[in-house]
Amino acid sequence: MIVNPNLPKPWLTLVGLGEDGLSGLSDASLDALMVAKFIFGAPRHLGLAQELIGARGVAWPVPFSTAPLLKLRGQPVVALVSGDPFWFGAGGSLLHDLKPDEWCARPNISAFSWAANRLGWRLEETCCLGLHAAGLAQLRPLLAQDVQIIATLRDGPALDEAVAFLNAEGWGKSTVWALQALGGAQEVCQKLDIAAKLPFGFLAPIMIAIHAMGKHGLAHVPGRDEGLFYHDGQISKSPIRALTLRALGPRPNELLWDLGAGSGAVSVEWCLAGGRAHALEKHPARVENIIKNIAHFGLDRRMQVQCADHLANLPSAQPDAVFIGGGADMALINQVMERLAPMGRLVVNAVTLETEALLTQAQATFGGDLLRIELSKAQALGTLRGWHASRPVVQWSVKK
Repeated sequence: MIVNPNLPKPWLTLVGLGEDGLSGLSDASLDALMVAKFIFGAPRHLGLAQELIGARGVAWPVPFSTAPLLKLRGQPVVALVSGDPFWFGAGGSLLHDLKPDEWCARPNISAFSWAANRLGWRLEETCCLGLHAAGLAQLRPLLAQDVQIIATLRDGPALDEAVAFLNAEGWGKSTVWALQALGGAQEVCQKLDIAAKLPFGFLAPIMIAIHAMGKHGLAHVPGRDEGLFYHDGQISKSPIRALTLRALGPRPNELLWDLGAGSGAVSVEWCLAGGRAHALEKHPARVENIIKNIAHFGLDRRMQVQCADHLANLPSAQPDAVFIGGGADMALINQVMERLAPMGRLVVNAVTLETEALLTQAQATFGGDLLRIELSKAQALGTLRGWHASRPVVQWSVKK
């Protein structure tokens, strides 16, 4: 929304509506509803405001599309959305085809604010998730001792699924609340015994609040244990992966190409640090493992995998970082260096003498750092103990 007195008045107003209906709206929101010729919304929202909007209400099509709304461009239109349009709301979805001066927003109290105020939780210290259209696996990286989570859910049965997930993952000692229609006549804020059968009858809109207790959860640094991943043995050892992520330097929203991805563990750890990843792996069985890892860590919105030979099928989007875990040659390195974004990072790990020689040549051409990593682990040696050495890894890293 851009406020400029010299520009025409926006034709579209996004009005955040709570479960308290018209009584919870500001004067500006009510004014927008009064003058609108058409008022779009989900059936639930239209019902909450029916007294005022009458026959002007238009339900969103299924599947969802903004096409009917865009056909009315230039006429006064209101789109009713839940609470705060841009806090896990529909605002972002509605604005793809609009210019900044075409719309304005009148936010209301978000469902997350209602929940935090019912529970007495500091919202800035609470993880907020939109799980009404996403998998429960997105909880897995967040769950840790004493963490507080508030999440929207699809419907009542999804509450049962969420509780079953917590129990299956070892979080059965957590304190959990079901939160229904907060701020409205059908409000419910009920503490649950998740070890017992849940009561029936919860309705949308519904949320779950979790005070996690029971185990430690995932570490928040790279180098997570290999046992957390689906793999066939083709996976970077935890210390090697930690050093690889250090060299790649993940940053929020940056894109990684993971070429010869194996299990996809490097991509997973990159995405858990806030980035996005495109993994390429030519072996179908390993691609299946990568797909399982994406689902397991709830990364379907951040990570994708392609079954392909990377030399002939490099992704189209420009990468901020590239990891070559297998199949490196000078032709591929040249291509990657051309495609890397400015200040982009390339990291290649080698375990064979031939690839070591390649990396020595690459460093002479492009610069960067060569690091030789040798790891040994104490193991039983008869009745005593001795060091068991892993194959050394040579790592070349360079910044464009």
